[in-house]
Amino acid sequence: MTGFSDNELCEALRQGGESREHAFSELYRRYASRIYQYARRILNESAEAEDILQETFLKFLGVIDKETVVENVPAYLLRIARNLSLRTGSKKQITVPIEDYHSIFNEAPMEAEETSKILQMSLELLPKDQREALVMQVYGGLSYLEIADVMGVPMTTVRNWIVRAKDKMRKIVSPYFHEEHEGETQEYH
Repeated sequence: MTGFSDNELCEALRQGGESREHAFSELYRRYASRIYQYARRILNESAEAEDILQETFLKFLGVIDKETVVENVPAYLLRIARNLSLRTGSKKQITVPIEDYHSIFNEAPMEAEETSKILQMSLELLPKDQREALVMQVYGGLSYLEIADVMGVPMTTVRNWIVRAKDKMRKIVSPYFHEEHEGETQEYH
């Protein structure tokens, strides 16, 4: 069923039988990684992200079974994942101890794993709305308009959040991507 559109797969889900199983598998293959990455970045917890992923697809099946027409499947799935993540995230405070933030920068040279930690921590330091919008764009592959629809805000707000988030992240990480080398400063991109 890889050649079918999302709408055709949703229709196959409604019809039941063997086609339902294949349609679900294809939609899961297409979007599970996006949903997991989104939840993982928002909650910073792999186990909870797995739970969000599973619950998102279960809720999606419930919606499809009610004969609801879903025009934009990835945005709809992310909306479900967002609501679940917000509910889960509100039960606990997501914080990064400042000692952890500074400790990763004391070692040189930086490896890919360290760079990943820097970027993750800088992401966690962003205001919640900016972080969420940026994660939807980068890890969810959504457009400004789709993010606006998922978050229930104007597209200009989403654009501003993403621009500000990228600017803040750039300011946070830029000091750590400079290296003094023979009296010259080299910048890594």
